[in-house]
Amino acid sequence: MPETTEGPRFSLDPGQQALVSVPSMGSPLTTLPDEAFDNLLVVSATAAPGKVESLVERRGGDPQKVGVIPITGSPSEYDGPLWTTDPVDPSDLTGISIRVSKAMEYVMQGGWVVVDNVNVLLMYGREEKVYRLLDSVVSSARERQACGAYCTVREAITDETYARLRDLCTLTVTVE
Repeated sequence: MPETTEGPRFSLDPGQQALVSVPSMGSPLTTLPDEAFDNLLVVSATAAPGKVESLVERRGGDPQKVGVIPITGSPSEYDGPLWTTDPVDPSDLTGISIRVSKAMEYVMQGGWVVVDNVNVLLMYGREEKVYRLLDSVVSSARERQACGAYCTVREAITDETYARLRDLCTLTVTVE
């Protein structure tokens, strides 16, 4: 499997799916190429929609072209230009799957799907169920010829888990 180490940003070809190792602090969205913000769906376990909106704007993107599925156990209200779903608890993998399935209708060929923190899903769900969820997301993104980035803090998961997740993807990327 191809592996690349990138500086502050990385890019993918349409249809490519990458397991992305990111530093433990900071948003993986800062590592995306500018064109990702033209059609982006973020499954976000680390940033509330308002924070995603700020990051998109700092990167020069249009928040109206970005959708967010907030993964949080806390209620949250957001009234801004991003398209968002109702928040879903990180332990509700079925709820996450339903929201992703509906949101994928808006992801175009060449668009991007980003799961910003696979580690959070692994903390709240059994590995087998998280794997099945990600397999479904990867398959949907691949079918739409969208780029997929599934972000993890490599040091925080076992080698076995990493290998299993890596097998879902086209390539692995390490960003600094």
